[in-house]
Amino acid sequence: MNTIRWGLVSTARINRRVIPALRQSPRAELVAVASRDLAAAQAYAAEWEIPQAFGSYEAMLQSDGVDAVYISLPNTLHAEWTIYALRHGKHVLCEKPLATSLVEVDAMIAAANETGRVLAEAFMYRHHPQTKLVGEWVQNGRLGDLLSVRATFNFAMGSRNNIRLAPDLGGGSLWDVGVYPVSFAQYVMGGPPQQVFGSQWLGESGVDELFNGQLVYSGGRLGQIASSFRTPYYTMAEVVGTNGRLSLTRPFTALDNPRRQLLFFGPDSDDPVEIPVPDEYLYLGEVEDMHDAILHGQPSYLTLAETRNHVKTVLALYESARTGQVVGV
Repeated sequence: MNTIRWGLVSTARINRRVIPALRQSPRAELVAVASRDLAAAQAYAAEWEIPQAFGSYEAMLQSDGVDAVYISLPNTLHAEWTIYALRHGKHVLCEKPLATSLVEVDAMIAAANETGRVLAEAFMYRHHPQTKLVGEWVQNGRLGDLLSVRATFNFAMGSRNNIRLAPDLGGGSLWDVGVYPVSFAQYVMGGPPQQVFGSQWLGESGVDELFNGQLVYSGGRLGQIASSFRTPYYTMAEVVGTNGRLSLTRPFTALDNPRRQLLFFGPDSDDPVEIPVPDEYLYLGEVEDMHDAILHGQPSYLTLAETRNHVKTVLALYESARTGQVVGV
């Protein structure tokens, strides 16, 4: 087998970012989409020229015509349908966050181990050349001793009728876009923080529509993360070391104009210098990483241990925001 037959579990809006990646890859074939409503699945399949539509998730996941699935359901449904898919022989690329509790994460990892199927969290930016360049600079010591990292992902929520605002579906800015800064900080620092302190603003929805977090790492290294549903679109990240800093204008998104995605190095004395970043469609890397793991048995670039620490850190931040106390991770 050198081609993976993919199915989409749901007709969520994020699919439109993943579909082009599946079609760019010579090792992927998008063959099916599933919805809880057959008419909706058929309309979606016609719009996106997908050969087969299923009127239930179960029907597609039990099909012999699908090898791997992309799960873009609400956060609180990730565990249920990931485990179901794995136990029906499907490899799974599941949207971030993998789940909203460690019990669920551990059950998903156990199901992947038991079935021998590939499970990965869909953190697309981690596979992009820009992020890998940052990792190389940090790991090669070009920034000197790492001192701090800070990152932000904000956008203004349009409609209030949005699952991101639903407490029972795992809503909240930290779960939705704040996990990107948390993941970035963990990546450059080489692991999760030792302690966190979180502050949140709860809207009428009952979920955090604004979140700020302080992260404390070994050796006195520090991190700051922020997320919001209440400000104009804005993303940034900065990694500071004793020899200079790396600044990213778009650390998590690179979809429209590549010139908006810039990476700078600020040395000790000179003006910041732009570092060229290879152009690659943002979602292609995570798809090809799945193919390498499925077809060639290569370890996933983003490990499940890292994914578990993403969730563990977010849960600690929420506990801190709820209690007003510093929380160990």
